[in-house]
Amino acid sequence: MTENPGSVFFEVNNLRTYFFTREGATKAVDGISFKLREGDALGLVGESGCGKSTTALAIMGLVPRPGRTVSGSICLEGIDLLQLKEQEFRRNYRWKRISMVFQGSMNALNPVFKVGDQITEAIKLHERVSDQQAKSRARELIELIGIDADRADNYPHELSGGMKQRMMIAMALACNPELVIADEPTTALDVIVQAQVLRLLGDLRQKLRLSMILISHDLSVVAETCNKVAIMYAGKIVEIGDAVQVYTKPSHPYTQGLMSAFPNLVSEKKELVSIPGQPPDLRSPPSGCRFHPRCPYVFDRCRKEEPTYTRTGEGNYAACWMLNSG
Repeated sequence: MTENPGSVFFEVNNLRTYFFTREGATKAVDGISFKLREGDALGLVGESGCGKSTTALAIMGLVPRPGRTVSGSICLEGIDLLQLKEQEFRRNYRWKRISMVFQGSMNALNPVFKVGDQITEAIKLHERVSDQQAKSRARELIELIGIDADRADNYPHELSGGMKQRMMIAMALACNPELVIADEPTTALDVIVQAQVLRLLGDLRQKLRLSMILISHDLSVVAETCNKVAIMYAGKIVEIGDAVQVYTKPSHPYTQGLMSAFPNLVSEKKELVSIPGQPPDLRSPPSGCRFHPRCPYVFDRCRKEEPTYTRTGEGNYAACWMLNSG
């Protein structure tokens, strides 16, 4: 896959992150690549267990044991983060330039500390500022996310689910990062609060000129927020590109299956079609295309050779032998 290299500021190339157990290596992320321009919002979409969250943890350098990133590169403005020592990465990159809103973050706030103090602590850990400066910055962030600054004196149990999620977004913005990773930021929220959180993320991205990676299994969430989308299946990206094109003209059979299984309120009424079968065991994934056991269009080459990417539009690519006449 190729793009204009002059406009790329963040790039993941051939990333592999495995979990090593007695039963063997689980290939959670197995050779994915993507690029972001400044201001891009990329949605990572796929079924549970496809490697979305592991990708985020690998970028943040937080893959838990027995996991390990075994190869590939993660470059921010040409600097390979995987080659940095942990101390340098923690001091100069994690949270200062790349931050994350973690999955289940509503439960991540410490119940015995005021939320303002928790945001202040995040600022002081990474910035050389006084207590007063950190507290002032925390109140500014709380106002930025649309909550009264006096709520800084509240404990987490005094806030609604949506307000706690907003506080976690404020914490992610504490050190003015350039890239924010949001892992399932609307999980466990009702649809009205979901819409508010998504609108907030979109507004912040425009106002602060943020780049963003949004992880979700919900196609509508990504459509609402992102200009690019990458469809993941069994540790690999099977289709990537402009979100509108991927949604309206999906090229990979798995992407087509996802779209057919998702209700559309504005198109003609039709029966939803599920994808048969189950995702593969990533300790022993199938040969060739990993989707071939579930694919309605499978032929012999799919079972034997891993497909290469074929260009399907301006900046859009899909890994499927049906699209590659070679």
